[in-house]
Amino acid sequence: MIVRQAANVLELLEYFARRRRPATLSEIAQDLGWPRSSTFNLLGTLAEAGYLYEPRAREGHYPSPRLLSLARSIAEAEPLPEALTALLRELVDETGETAAIAAAAGTSAVFIEVCETQRPIRYFAQVGLRMPIHITSCGRAILAQYSAAERASVLRKVSFERFGPATLTSVAEVEAEIRRSMERGWFQNLAEFSQDLCGVSLPVPWGGRQLALVVAGPINRMQDRVPEVAARIRRGLERALPA
Repeated sequence: MIVRQAANVLELLEYFARRRRPATLSEIAQDLGWPRSSTFNLLGTLAEAGYLYEPRAREGHYPSPRLLSLARSIAEAEPLPEALTALLRELVDETGETAAIAAAAGTSAVFIEVCETQRPIRYFAQVGLRMPIHITSCGRAILAQYSAAERASVLRKVSFERFGPATLTSVAEVEAEIRRSMERGWFQNLAEFSQDLCGVSLPVPWGGRQLALVVAGPINRMQDRVPEVAARIRRGLERALPA
């Protein structure tokens, strides 16, 4: 279920992130397809709370530094260790593919840190990207850290939509794949969610948090290197997060 008012706030912030300059009420209403009255009310509410300001009179609104301050305070409360973010950069340099840290968000896995490769053909990802938790390598690496009861509670809520021939479509198939992955020593996704994408993941149980590190890229480049990439992730994690 989506709460429309909350979704509009997020859409407005993403709009400013793309636009990178102030916008008037008319511009926002037209660009986002919103009624002027509700746009006026939303802008007024955010301005009154100090999250929007007018850099120049009558030239439009723009997010204020209060938003950055709030985001910084939240991030500083539970930061990822520098060694882990440095490892993402190392993995990108060594594998030539995109690397990310994922966490759980209900029945989704969401990226909380991303380091993209600069290769022209690559896995495009960004912080906040959500994917089904049961058919992605990082999602299953997170689920593997749950108790059986916790995992069952999540999987009961999953919508088993088929995205391609390799997509897992039942709780039993997901559980079986998690067992195989734990025995093998890594989690993989070969075109289950995206037809041309391969992902390799390992769990990252850090500071009481259940995270996963994934390296992902085009399946034609990644498929034959899965064990090699998994071994590289494991060595990096052992160094970055010693027991």
